[in-house]
Amino acid sequence: MEPTVLGGKLASSLMGPLLKKLFVADGPGAGLVDRPVRLKSLVSFRGEKRALVEKDVHKLAEHLVRQAVDSPGEPPFPAREQIAVADALARRLLALGDLDMDDVQAVKLGHRELAAQLKHAAPAPDGLSSDACYFLDSATEWAGLQILEFFTRRSTFVTRTLVEQARVHAELIAKIDELLARTPRPGTRDTAFERHYRSYVAERHNHITIYGVDLRESPDRWPLEVAYLSLEATDEQTLPDDRSGPASVTRQLPAEEALLTHDRVLLRGDAGSGKTTLVQWLAVTAARDGTRVPYVLPLRTLIRTGPLPAPAAFLTAVSCPLAAPEGWTERVLSAGRALILVDGLDEIPAADRHRTRDWLLSLIQAFPANRWLLTSRPTAVSPDWLTPAGFRELTLAPMRRTDVATFVHRWHTAARAPEYESRLLDSLRTKRDLARLATNPLMCGLICALHRERRGYLPTSRKELYDAALTMLLTRRDRERGMGAVDEVELGHEARLELLQRLAYNLVLSGRTEMDLERAEGIVAGCLPSIGLSDTAPTVLRSLLLRSGLLRQPADGVLDFVHRTFQDYLGARYAVAEGHLDVLASRARDTQWEDVIRMAAAHARPGERAWLLRQLLAGDEPRLTVLALACLEQATALAPEVRLEVDSQAAELIPPLSAEEAQTLAGAGPLALELLPGPAGLTDQEAKGVTVTASLLGAEEPDGAIAVLRRFRNHPSLDVRRQLVGTWHRFDTGEYAAEILDHLERADLFLTCRSAEELSALATMRPWPALSFHGPHRPEEILTAVPAVEAVTALELQDNPQVADTDALLSFGSLRELWLADCPVTGLDRLRGLPLVRLGCTRTADLTGLRVLRSLRRLSLSQELPGTDLTEVLPVDAPLETLYLGSHSTDTTGLRGLQHWAGLRSLSLGHLTAELTDTDWQAVAALPELTELHLHAGTVREFPHSFAVMPELPGIEVLRITSVYGDEDLSKLALRLPGLRSVSLLPAAPHLARYARLFPGVEINSDRR
Repeated sequence: MEPTVLGGKLASSLMGPLLKKLFVADGPGAGLVDRPVRLKSLVSFRGEKRALVEKDVHKLAEHLVRQAVDSPGEPPFPAREQIAVADALARRLLALGDLDMDDVQAVKLGHRELAAQLKHAAPAPDGLSSDACYFLDSATEWAGLQILEFFTRRSTFVTRTLVEQARVHAELIAKIDELLARTPRPGTRDTAFERHYRSYVAERHNHITIYGVDLRESPDRWPLEVAYLSLEATDEQTLPDDRSGPASVTRQLPAEEALLTHDRVLLRGDAGSGKTTLVQWLAVTAARDGTRVPYVLPLRTLIRTGPLPAPAAFLTAVSCPLAAPEGWTERVLSAGRALILVDGLDEIPAADRHRTRDWLLSLIQAFPANRWLLTSRPTAVSPDWLTPAGFRELTLAPMRRTDVATFVHRWHTAARAPEYESRLLDSLRTKRDLARLATNPLMCGLICALHRERRGYLPTSRKELYDAALTMLLTRRDRERGMGAVDEVELGHEARLELLQRLAYNLVLSGRTEMDLERAEGIVAGCLPSIGLSDTAPTVLRSLLLRSGLLRQPADGVLDFVHRTFQDYLGARYAVAEGHLDVLASRARDTQWEDVIRMAAAHARPGERAWLLRQLLAGDEPRLTVLALACLEQATALAPEVRLEVDSQAAELIPPLSAEEAQTLAGAGPLALELLPGPAGLTDQEAKGVTVTASLLGAEEPDGAIAVLRRFRNHPSLDVRRQLVGTWHRFDTGEYAAEILDHLERADLFLTCRSAEELSALATMRPWPALSFHGPHRPEEILTAVPAVEAVTALELQDNPQVADTDALLSFGSLRELWLADCPVTGLDRLRGLPLVRLGCTRTADLTGLRVLRSLRRLSLSQELPGTDLTEVLPVDAPLETLYLGSHSTDTTGLRGLQHWAGLRSLSLGHLTAELTDTDWQAVAALPELTELHLHAGTVREFPHSFAVMPELPGIEVLRITSVYGDEDLSKLALRLPGLRSVSLLPAAPHLARYARLFPGVEINSDRR
């Protein structure tokens, strides 16, 4: 019979209801007891819960077989075997009660295996045909499948299955753990060692050391994570250009990111630029992050210990005390997980550098997938030395001003000496030669150490600082790092110094900072006999370039000093030694020689020093006087009378007492910044003069100027604070806001913002109650920039076509004073909800809403007014006390109606464009409280008849006239103002004495207030 036919005969819809009668109903619970429930307890014809007897099972089997035989289609076996087949099937179903397994075990067997178990447990049928046996076996399998289905539907089955799985899993895990403990896997030892090695590297390299600094109380080591400074690296790339050919492009990126975009990097940098520190940082970072396995390989150590190491010897070559599992380094390299940091190509002899390249390339060829960094000074090897091997060349850039400030802060944090930090930063900002020196971590560290050693003061003489720097760079640094000779010639300290100062003086004389190599070799060749060297000039010059730390080769065939300040110092040293003081004095007016002359004063003997200073004073020029005063800092010994001459002549310049004197002092150049005093011991007038001088020098030397101005940011004088606020535009917007403006006392100060950058800086500061905005700024931009709109009580908008109405001004709910100049504003009436007491309008679009502003006490108008009477436009219900009427303001209204404001105490009339009549003056005379009258001298000159018709005003006690030329006829005013007590004439002029005769008994002054 076909299987498909037989499947139809034994359909589950037929067998399912019949077989369900074999099982007892589900009981509650999971059945989780010590001994599992067996199948025989589940069938209904066993145990105490018997529901069917064996006879009933036989009837079920007979019914099942009969249904299969009677169904449509071909019979599955001969009809005569029906009873025998039913009997055999019944015996197999009855065997279910004899199986020793639980329901979970039964399901695990599967229906075919369960059928086999039933077939095996029941007696074998006798005499059945092959079709009958086939039907019997198939029926048993179908019965087994339905039995298992019933099992899986029982409520306790799922929970029992989960429990059983948990037990099996626990047993399996325990066995696996035991197996692993007995036989550890191959990588386990590697993992354990690598964890230990990473910890060692992170600790071993987590410090910075300054070599060659011999200071008692300054640390020579400090934690790397505290003091590390991210420096910039420059990358020269050639980009294709279809029109003009290839173009060279210089890019900058953080140095520690050099290996993120390229796996192989050759990093060049001058002495002390931070190459080794970067290597340490990369090693510590990789060790802690677990990104790669770092190997720090200083070449000076590798060369000293023998042949360059194979990977297996990397750790022993650098004296690492850890013993790695055999083959561990090779496995790391083969997996491409290593970071190979090869430091100091310039620190090994030139003969070994090609061997080093071969060693490095062989490693790369064997293990190409790793990351490689090689460091070197710029001139150690030629350009593109490793380019064929896929190396990208980068150069460490000098520290920026912000980098220096960050380094100083971190150094003092690490040294636990924060009290010295701000004073040193001020010195670095104001002293130009010091700032030029501090361009790399090595020199910054030296300056910090010297500053701390002297309790917050740098050496009085720069000579001491340069001497310490030269000793460190020329000799001690290499020696204390354990380096021997690395080139064909070994130069001593004095020999190096002699060669360098001759090169420096040649550059100073030529007025240049670079020379070609051929000329440099000629200078060196001329010096060699005097220092007792028989080596060739190119060899000696190459050694200086490589090891001195002072010379570099910025381009092919060109040489210069790494710092201009070293060139000036060494050039001055040579000039004094050779007796060339007359040359120096003759160049004193050249600003390029300032530092050379100052350093010469330090090197000179007392008599030479006195002669040089007197030559400077003889010039009788402010700049030369300032230069002489600066030289006193370098004068350790000097005749007292010469020192007195310098001090007395400089006292006429410093501190300046007026804006004119400040202008003169600023003309002496940025050197004046170093000599500006204060604020202690200065009068308010002197303090203002100093701040004006520093402000004027802001364009030439912004760092030094800000350092001077910072000293005055807490000064109580309003004039000084106004100067500090008014000079914002000369400096970097954000820096000046943070360093100066945000520290000022705000009382009586207006802060003016003109640019988008200034608006952005405003948002970062503490609230300003008085603000002025000049230029086309949209109202929403202004509102966004103001940090606390509710704190603004005074506001000025000038030259702003973007403000067309007053809606935006309503956000300033605390506004008491408002000035609008050249703004097309309309709708002044909407301001009546603000607590305004003062308003100024100049060329405002519409004044019609002015009349409803009843809270005003002070009003200033400088434009043509509508109407023919002041009461038609001015707020008639406002208690005005002060009124200013400027150009065109009286053209149509005159002063008619002015008497309406009987409380007016001060009247100011600007440069009027219309004659005043007797009617106008009668309105003035009707003001009972008026005591002050302010006039513009232009009105007096152009409209003399206006004052001829002026009545006597005995109530006027104060007269103020601006823009006085000195030829104005004030006699009529003197006659008509008999009650005067004070007259102010501006600007101050020699005319005061002449005018004093017109006003006998009256105080005449030029007070600007």
